[in-house]
Amino acid sequence: MSDKISPLAPKKYPRMPLIAGVRIATAEAGIKYRGRTDLLAMVFDEGTEVAGVFTRSKCPSAPVDFCRANLPSGKARILVVNSGNANAFTGKKGRETTAATGKAAASAVGCSVSEVYQASTGVIGEPLDPAKFTGLLADLVERAEENRWLDAAKAIMTTDTYPKVATVTVKLGDVEVAINGIAKGAGMIAPDMATMLSFVATDAPIAAPVLQQLLSKGVGGTFNAVTVDSDTSTSDTLLLFATGAASRRGAKRIDDPRDPRLAAFKRGLNKILKNLALQVVRDGEGARKQIEVTVTGARSAKSAKRIALSIANSPLVKTAVAGEDANWGRVVMAVGKAGEPADRDLLSIWFGDNRLAHQGERDSEYSEEATSAYMKRDEIRIRVDIGLGRGKATVWTCDLTKEYVAINGDYRS
Repeated sequence: MSDKISPLAPKKYPRMPLIAGVRIATAEAGIKYRGRTDLLAMVFDEGTEVAGVFTRSKCPSAPVDFCRANLPSGKARILVVNSGNANAFTGKKGRETTAATGKAAASAVGCSVSEVYQASTGVIGEPLDPAKFTGLLADLVERAEENRWLDAAKAIMTTDTYPKVATVTVKLGDVEVAINGIAKGAGMIAPDMATMLSFVATDAPIAAPVLQQLLSKGVGGTFNAVTVDSDTSTSDTLLLFATGAASRRGAKRIDDPRDPRLAAFKRGLNKILKNLALQVVRDGEGARKQIEVTVTGARSAKSAKRIALSIANSPLVKTAVAGEDANWGRVVMAVGKAGEPADRDLLSIWFGDNRLAHQGERDSEYSEEATSAYMKRDEIRIRVDIGLGRGKATVWTCDLTKEYVAINGDYRS
């Protein structure tokens, strides 16, 4: 957690409604940080259903393996999250820690170990001592309260400069249901499923297989469309919990993903996922500008996304934006190296509404003055038309500043 808050941080936080069936508590376990919370317990009423998506890294953390093993049951009673240590690349010790945590959490709630979910974030390769926090779990469960969402978001921060929360209320049929979400992430962000850690809960009565389908589809244009530094975390975890408590207010349970009553819920869930994903980008380590990259006219949507990510992940593009330099030549470079179909003589490039290049050369009406003025904004839009087809995609990233190097140069020390 940084002392210096990102200039792109939200000016105020939304009022997070209570989600019936979810209670939250945090604690200072002293895992790495001193004088701040670093342990979160989220306790769910019996019958809560769960869905999840995880990193596609071939070196996943022990908690990711633990969650993957439990997910087929579709049921959840408690989530335990620690910051300061990722419990990744920790071998047998890592598995022993997740087993000990699972046992302690299950005992604290009175549930089976298959209903426990875990996540860890922080330094990779350092063993995580379960004795530091497993003894705190019974007390956390005992004192958990419904109104602690912002506290939850603060407890899972590492190099984040602000907590990330989002909420939306939607109709499920004729009944209003709430969806709340928190996330953490600032570096090692190039998700291949979700961001580093994100947890979403709703009181809607929706079956686990339906939740899973909504979540797996929802990450495509949200968490899987953001990048800070092109590095995919070992710990990426996104979990969605549904307590079903709204059924007490007349909401009918949904077991079919094609149920028309899901339309508003799906829109609301995707809105939460996008909001949290963009907050992660806006808190990119050292970031001062948010960058939106849109590619149109590609051979396919998949091709468009690959080109967009090539632009968004280019250190040269990102440093040019940091320096407020409209260096569209770097965008040309990133398109060319993407390995996707492109024709130099059909390319057009815009920064905001300023067209810099057209049909393979500098636009004859290009204005350096107008474009330089545009580059001073804290939200920059780059658009590229490939001129070959109808494929399009949008991704989001941030600029690359010397602060990023400073933060990551001594992350372990």
